[in-house]
Amino acid sequence: MITVFGTGTGAPVPADVLAGARLVVGGRRHLASAPVPDDAEQVVLGPLAPALDVVERHLDKQSRVVVLASGDPGFFGIVRALAERFGAERLDVRAGVSSVAAAFARVGLPWDDAVVVSAHGRDLRTAVHVCRARPKVAVLTGPGAGPAELGAALRGERRLLVVASALGSVDERVERVTPAEAAARDWGTAVSVVLCLDEARALGAVRTLAGPGTGPARWALDEGEFTHRDSMITKFEVRALALARLGPRLGDLVWDVGAGSGSVAVECARLGAAVTAVEKTPDGVERIRANAAAHGVDVHVVHGAAPTVLSDLDDPDAVFVGGGGHELPAIVTACARRARRTVVVAMAALDRVPAVREALKSAGFDCDGVQLQSSRLAPLPGDVTRLAATNPVFLLWGVRPDGRIEGVAQ
Repeated sequence: MITVFGTGTGAPVPADVLAGARLVVGGRRHLASAPVPDDAEQVVLGPLAPALDVVERHLDKQSRVVVLASGDPGFFGIVRALAERFGAERLDVRAGVSSVAAAFARVGLPWDDAVVVSAHGRDLRTAVHVCRARPKVAVLTGPGAGPAELGAALRGERRLLVVASALGSVDERVERVTPAEAAARDWGTAVSVVLCLDEARALGAVRTLAGPGTGPARWALDEGEFTHRDSMITKFEVRALALARLGPRLGDLVWDVGAGSGSVAVECARLGAAVTAVEKTPDGVERIRANAAAHGVDVHVVHGAAPTVLSDLDDPDAVFVGGGGHELPAIVTACARRARRTVVVAMAALDRVPAVREALKSAGFDCDGVQLQSSRLAPLPGDVTRLAATNPVFLLWGVRPDGRIEGVAQ
């Protein structure tokens, strides 16, 4: 058996855990503070593969192996690697309190509704977009993806960062800062976890299921559930297919360009994505903000005309382009150059289709599309029903052929 002991937040390692161990593996500080037997081999964790090779050699000799880890080693910890290599049945895991649980305890908040995302050894952008989309997030940090980098990416967002360092030790610090303040600091190497909070929504509602929630019960909402001007809104039949092609999910960033009422932006946010809506009219900007507030989601609204304002935005995973006009091919080209996964374009004018299709193909996308026209049930006098036709809409989409659409954000 391999005993995996989670030290919790500063909890000492009992001598009986290490009694008889022939190999003890752990971080330098864990090994220095633990009563490791004098005759036991010690391996300081760095690159994981060499350490696992040493573990395997000791197991072949029936030696007792102890692995020391921080917090709960089954929570973004070494248990996964050990179970994959040696089998879960060979592990005796003794979990401590995770840094996430300890950090939320320090600030007096429940965390059954929090999202936990790891940026340790991973692309920080996923953590950034989760922080933009959710009101209560714990970020596990790492070199190059710490509070300063997170704060720089979230500068200007309505968020509080709680930086918890050296939890459980005599040097413990828990500091509340704005993203801008976090970006201006050198935080060193002792950061345990960063909480990203929307203070107005940080307490949350009483939960039955832990985690970020199960997602909306329905989507492609009726137009009547949004404020809009003169029916200038993406109809729900078109929106349903657009959402299916966009594939918005937690950790993604989606642009809604020419957002109008923001119906697509709001629906993407309800499905978990971080969303930036671009709209050139002042009344449209206010309408998008009102619709986002009415549906309880965060949508970052940019007032300006595409493609000019797009240069200042973070690269998106997916883009929805609505509206039309002679500048539509240039907008689609600009979006296609930046999109990591897919671009979806809705237009009413047949004349725009060839140029938009060419813009997507020229950017290296695989392009497809449909013309959508539906007939909705409509009442007539005498308690009878007719079919009322909606205006036809052309929906084109381009997908990068490198398989990113199938990948899960890391």
